[in-house]
Amino acid sequence: MPIPTPANPPCPCGSVQAYADCCGRWHAGALPAPSAEALMRSRYSAFVLDRRDYLLATWHASTRPAALPAPEPGLRWLGLQVSSAQCIDDDHAVVAFVARSKLGGRAQRLQESSRFVREGGRWFYVDGDVA
Repeated sequence: MPIPTPANPPCPCGSVQAYADCCGRWHAGALPAPSAEALMRSRYSAFVLDRRDYLLATWHASTRPAALPAPEPGLRWLGLQVSSAQCIDDDHAVVAFVARSKLGGRAQRLQESSRFVREGGRWFYVDGDVA
């Protein structure tokens, strides 16, 4: 596994891999994320990198918004912690996580239990319950 370098920085999702070898693969679109957890991590990285195109493409059509607003100026993502990833069956999963950020000098924390569905061999974010 290649280590992160200045030319291939660490992945924002918190894995020990370099971005191009982790979420960057899914963002490039050549392959779909292989699991609900991998998709959730790649979506976090997409928020960090302002990849709204990827966020919309991986959002299930039944709940996907028409557009996503730009991130608030000064928003800094600080980290992701996955607390659990459960496969309900072959095509449904739930991933619980905490995402930390900072805006205007104030720390923020998003704790969510997200639902995912697999259709046509691809995982999609459906919705989530915020704790």
